[in-house]
Amino acid sequence: MKKLLMTLVLMALVAFGAYKAAVWWLTEQDLKQARAELESFGVLEWGSIHSSVAGQLTLRGNGYQSFHLTQPLEIGEASLDASSPWALLQLLADPARLPSHWEFQARDVGLALDAAMFRSWVSAGDNGGNDSFAPVCGPDHRQRLGSGDLVRIGITEVSGEALLRQSPDRLHAELVTDGTGSIEIDWPGARFRLLEPQSLWQDAPGPLTLTLRDGGTMRKIAAYCARESGLAVDEWTASALAALKARFRQAGLAPSRQLQALYRRWLADGGELVVVLDPRQGHWGLPVRAANTDSGADGTTNDGAELAARYNGAEVPGLFLNRVAAAVSELPTEALEPVVPRDRSLTQPGWRTVTVESASQWLGHRVRVTLNNGRTVQGRLDRADDRELEVARAVDGGEVAYPMMVRAVATLEVWRRGGQPSSR
Repeated sequence: MKKLLMTLVLMALVAFGAYKAAVWWLTEQDLKQARAELESFGVLEWGSIHSSVAGQLTLRGNGYQSFHLTQPLEIGEASLDASSPWALLQLLADPARLPSHWEFQARDVGLALDAAMFRSWVSAGDNGGNDSFAPVCGPDHRQRLGSGDLVRIGITEVSGEALLRQSPDRLHAELVTDGTGSIEIDWPGARFRLLEPQSLWQDAPGPLTLTLRDGGTMRKIAAYCARESGLAVDEWTASALAALKARFRQAGLAPSRQLQALYRRWLADGGELVVVLDPRQGHWGLPVRAANTDSGADGTTNDGAELAARYNGAEVPGLFLNRVAAAVSELPTEALEPVVPRDRSLTQPGWRTVTVESASQWLGHRVRVTLNNGRTVQGRLDRADDRELEVARAVDGGEVAYPMMVRAVATLEVWRRGGQPSSR
């Protein structure tokens, strides 16, 4: 009996070792294949490989550097739960054989933001279409919200966790960030194919539910962009809406009044927005009606479909597009003018005096501080609170920080280039 027991234990250890070795080797081969297929787009890196007899595979110390971006995407831990060891081995041996139920999680995901996230050769080849629907963020209609603006707001990194869960009847995805909101997708009937991810959209089984939560980010963006444009927040949202309507008009479309109101409310306040989209339909299921159907007092009519949506838990009716005559692609001269009246003091480069109390709004900008004793310090504003300002100056290839008491400051000036603050 003892010999039989020892034999069973030995066989179990051999089977366990063989399973671990097979998982490690198959994972290594699959990752090398993925790296080879991605080599024209970027560099895929991974660290240690771990597995469990429950059918879970874990990779630690991972990263991906896209050739288009200046910053890498870092993933501290990525795990795949195939629900059983046999299902995991089958998947690693043949990535096309995804089980009916599996779950992928990515933890400690981080992407540092830079003022220039896209490499120069990418920016030079961009035709401007990628930021067509980004809101205006400056006195010029052509100036759109970018990563540099997010950095100046204080959003220097996007970090959090991601989840992708496949069950027999649906696909669920989540991206939850630390302080910048979250995105959730619930898609009944959808199946993800590892080797053909594009088939998820091409063979869409039906509509999906998209949930957006901004985590307070939109209020920060609205306050910043309104200030950069020299407008009140309400005036800035009106300007952003006008730019959006112009883009739609070029395609022969016009948003309903309720859709316009929802867009402005989201820009100003953010919150939770839940919409039902259908990839099988044009415009992702946003209904398009014939001209002159937006006649109701609340922007709705009874002769057409509407987009199903909820904003902060309340149903939002009357969301659709109207078919209108397409506008010419070239914008009129007036659309290229600043959104605020031309003022030489704002549109010409120079120093602009601001209050010391508003110093925290100009972090990262080039400033000039004049003290009560007449001394002047010029450099980048690195820190500002109720007691002190700290200005960094370049000295012999390095930087020296100059802390100054707020009560000793006579005037604070910010360098403006054509009405736009410099980041230096």
